[in-house]
Formats: sequence, structure tokens, C-alpha cells
Amino acid sequence: MDTSVLIVGAGPAGLMLAAELTLAGAHPIVVERLAKRTGESRGLGFSARTMEVFDQRGLLPRFGELETSVQGHFGGIPLDFSVLPDAHAGVKHRVSQSETEQVLEAWVHDLDVDLRRGHALVSLVDDGDMVTAEISGQGATYSLQAQYVVGCDGGRSVVRKLAGFDFPGTAPTREMFLADLRDIDIEPRLIGQTVPNGMVMAARLRDDVHRIIVCEQGTPPQRRTEPPSFAEVAAAWQRLTGQDISTATPVWTSAFGDPARQVTEYRRGRVLLAGDAAHVHLPAGGQGMNVSIQDAVNLGWKLGAVVQGTGSVQLLDSYHHERHPVGQRLLMNAQAQGKLFLGGDEMQPVRQVFSELVDYDVVARHLVGMVSGLDVRYDVGAGQHPLLGMRLPPRPLVCGGDKIISTELLHAARGVLLLFDDKPALWDVASKWTDRIRVVHAELPEVDRENPLHEVAAVLVRPDGYVAWVQPGSDDSLADSLHRWFGSSS
Repeated sequence: MDTSVLIVGAGPAGLMLAAELTLAGAHPIVVERLAKRTGESRGLGFSARTMEVFDQRGLLPRFGELETSVQGHFGGIPLDFSVLPDAHAGVKHRVSQSETEQVLEAWVHDLDVDLRRGHALVSLVDDGDMVTAEISGQGATYSLQAQYVVGCDGGRSVVRKLAGFDFPGTAPTREMFLADLRDIDIEPRLIGQTVPNGMVMAARLRDDVHRIIVCEQGTPPQRRTEPPSFAEVAAAWQRLTGQDISTATPVWTSAFGDPARQVTEYRRGRVLLAGDAAHVHLPAGGQGMNVSIQDAVNLGWKLGAVVQGTGSVQLLDSYHHERHPVGQRLLMNAQAQGKLFLGGDEMQPVRQVFSELVDYDVVARHLVGMVSGLDVRYDVGAGQHPLLGMRLPPRPLVCGGDKIISTELLHAARGVLLLFDDKPALWDVASKWTDRIRVVHAELPEVDRENPLHEVAAVLVRPDGYVAWVQPGSDDSLADSLHRWFGSSS
């Protein structure tokens, strides 16, 4: 084998996956057809779940000072994210996708990942024992043999097409333009603000850059190979708003649509998909990049364990079982949001009803959980404790006399068994897996009955931060859970 894992695509999902695999002990190769990053910034900001993901790997300081806001939206209907604990802390604005890619690329460089820019996948063959990929780069074509190939190569994924994944769903029905502009003053317009014959949005990203989105009713989708010209974007803006922005300086322009497609399986033999390669949808609420990163974090430790020989095929299958429903839910809510902010005047009564409903806490919590990713819960085994299958919440702990935040325990991307009581029997069980998990004796710094860790004796946390076992609360034994998620004991 030339590599344990070949990753195709160096966007946020591919870079995150490369780092996670490396932390798991694998040595991936990443190929990216583009010679350099585009600098484009389709995704803006982080959801609460992605913030937790970056925090658990110690990445947040790399982004510098981040702007926080409790305000979000669902299809243009304002939402107060503070209705859920920790949700408001994850609404980080004005961090562009290009900045996120820059940070992640610097991280994989620090981890000494083999990243090959200007190298494109030409073909691949999965013979059951390995995958052989033909790569074109630097004026030549060469072969790579890998145990697994992961397509992180976006909505027009070459990996998905070459491997024959089924990709059902609906085609785009309209075309929208997005542009970042300098040297222009544009009045802010909230997402979902309808105008006769369409929808427009405008927001200031930085002091000198404005972002606009424009959608004309009845504009058919086009399969473009190049971005739209700024003249085309400016003409559409003027038709809908009456404002001439043709003198602005475009930073970049883009066109997108409202497709809703998802592969039927996230793994086919030795080929897997993550991010936009697995699901495409209308950009709504900045969820696409966030869900793609979370796909990579779910897959990374599992695939790393498999290629290291400690994980089973069943563990790898859990990637599809856990992330496919998340992708389905993403498509569903993106379509619903699209109806709200693209539906025109006929949707105004529905918007009014939604605006009334979000004043109820139960509705607001439901929608905030959906768009922030905080409602994601995995099937980790039978039990009644509310933490089971949920992420370990960021809470203060005292470990060895030091005060820390729980997410710090996950920096090394290993499993963690938190022992809050003196439980020698649990330690004896866990000692057979200490090459893959860390056992930590912890205390809560104060009594807080609202803390989900209150009155918990022990918690097993997977490398991706999700709680796999709780005592009391899990029906399975600790040994069974360790075997399920971390393989046979040593």
C-alpha cells in the first residue's frame, strides 16, 4: 500500500479528516485538484457543534478573537440561540470559509500530512482488498494504492461518480447569485427580505466588504463551469432593487441553486464519502460547512481505528448509520428554510405564523437545536440517561487538582473514561483498553443540579466527543461498550 487512506479534496471536510486520521495513528495522503486555495468564503461562521469540535482539538486560539452573537435565523425568521445552554456560545460570525480552510491547512501541515495540491483523481478501482487510484499531477499520471479512499471533493464529487454511488433527490429549480464587494455602500437587508419578483440579502462582513445574495423569480438553473460575471450579478441586483452597484469592486462571485440530493450509502466497499460529496442542498443558515466538518470528525477516529487494526467493519458501518440521518435532516430543514425565504409573497402568511411560533420556548429550542447541530444524538446502546448518545457538554472539572474544561480532555483525539467516584472495578475493566483510552479521575467544582454530569459516577466518551456509556444509566456493561467502540481488549 502507498497509504492507508487516500483523501480526495482539501476543503474543510478533507482537511479535518486528514487531521483526525493522523491523530488516530493513520498516515493519509490528500490530493486536491486546485493548485491553491480559492479564497472564496461561501461558509460564514461556526455552529455550536463545530465550535465544540474545534475546541476539543485545541483549535479555537488559531482563529484569533471571534465575534459572538446570540442571534440566528430559520429561513429568515429571527431566532434567539440563547434558549439552549451553550448554543449562543457557538454562533460565531464573520469567519469566512477561506479563513477556516487556512487554519485547518496550517494544522495538517503541523501534523506533517502529505497534502498534494494540483493533483486530480482520474480513476479508481476497488478490488475488495484495496483501492487503486490514478492521479494526474505535475504533468504526469501515477498510481496510488490505498486501503480506503474518502471523497471529500464537493457537490460534483468525482469519487462519488467513479465509485457508482446512488445520488437520488431533486435537481435545482432556480439560480441565485452571491458576491462579496468592496468600494460600495449597501443598505443591510436581512435574509428572507422579499422584493417584487425575488429575494435579496445584503450584510457587511468587514469594514470594507459587503456580501450580497440575489435571487430572481423564474430564473432557471444553469450548469456553469465558470463563476458568473459581476456585470451579470449587478444587473440582477439592479432589476430587483433599483440600485446600481456596477461601480463596486468584486472580491469574488458565485452562482448556486437549491438542489436536495443525498447518497443512499456513505460507504461502498472501501470507498467512503463525507461532506458535500455525500449531500448537496440549498445553503441555509451556514449549515453545509459545519455538517461537513462534523462528518469528518465522526469518520476520522473510526477509519483510523480500522486501518490500525483495532476497529471492526461494524465500527466503520456506524459512520453511515450515524451521519446519514443527520444529512437527511439537513436536507429537510434546508428545503423548509428555502420555502420561507424564497417563496415570495404567497409565503408571507407562513412566515407570520412561524414568527409567532418561535416566541414559544419549546419551538425555539427545537429549531435552534436543529440548525446548530445540538440535537444530534446517536444510538450508542440501551439506557435512560439523557447524556447517552449526546456530546459531552463543555463543563468545568477538577482533575488532579487542576481546573479544566471537559473538552480539553479530548485534545489528543482518544477516548476518555471519566471516573467521578472511586470505582476500582471500573478501573480494572478499563485498564485492558488504556492503549486506546485515557482514564481520568474527576470532580465537579461545585454542586449544580442543572449540570448533566451531576450525580454521574462514570462517563465513557468517544474520541469525537460523544458519550458512549454512563453509570448509572446504561444497560450495557462498561466492557461491552469498550469492546463496541474500541475493539478487543489488549
